[in-house]
Amino acid sequence: MILASELTEKGLWYPTILGVLVVVAAVVLFCGSIYLLLGTNLGARLGFLVSFTGLMGFLVILSLLWCTTSSPLNTLKGRIPEWEVQQVVTKLDDAKLPAARTIATKANIVDPTEAANVKAAVDAALVTEVATANVEVAENANDFAKFDDVTKYQILETFEVGGSDPQFWKGEFTHDQQVAVAQFCEVAEQPADRPFGLPPIPPECANQGETGYVVLTRDLGSLRLPPFVAFVIFTILFVLGLFMLHWRERDEMEAEAAAQAPPEPAPVPAKV
Repeated sequence: MILASELTEKGLWYPTILGVLVVVAAVVLFCGSIYLLLGTNLGARLGFLVSFTGLMGFLVILSLLWCTTSSPLNTLKGRIPEWEVQQVVTKLDDAKLPAARTIATKANIVDPTEAANVKAAVDAALVTEVATANVEVAENANDFAKFDDVTKYQILETFEVGGSDPQFWKGEFTHDQQVAVAQFCEVAEQPADRPFGLPPIPPECANQGETGYVVLTRDLGSLRLPPFVAFVIFTILFVLGLFMLHWRERDEMEAEAAAQAPPEPAPVPAKV
């Protein structure tokens, strides 16, 4: 593993073959060593049942920690919550979402922190992605692209509406859709004759520049779904392991009771 950390170019050996070897070695060394110790004292079958049940119990606790941590790093995890661009329109009346058509009110203006979160998704959609030697551009990456870089436009206002915080103990299991709209305009170019050393002029919208609205919806993602699925699977396997140990113990108790029972008397032949 130390030698692998020094590799810079990825190939078949790293990380594919090396990753498989690390997983196999970890299972053989950690799980195999426990099974070897239990197998020599309890027998092959009972040692396997005990080691399997103990491993599943450990994984139940581990997956439960994955589900409850605030940010499950280096674990099974799904998609993170993010804003997704749905449309870029010149006027809000053309928006497909009904909530976006009436969103431009003072009550729906968001704070600068949330506006920055929305702007990150807007920048990714409005700026044209350019392919490089190592990075290819996705097929639909530039569907909403209109500018070469983020300095060519500015966000005038950001609005949000919707969203909810459901409480499952009250029978609420779904979220209301959250919609955001970012109003943008093309920025006028800086004057070329401005003296050197003066601060740049604050960006202003160009008179004949492009303007519009970016309509976004909130994707809540599935960050904790894979840990929860793993928790359910490990719980089922753990319960099955406990049942198998219980059934084995019950069979042994029945066999021991049958061995200690007094033998039945031989039948007396009937007189003729």
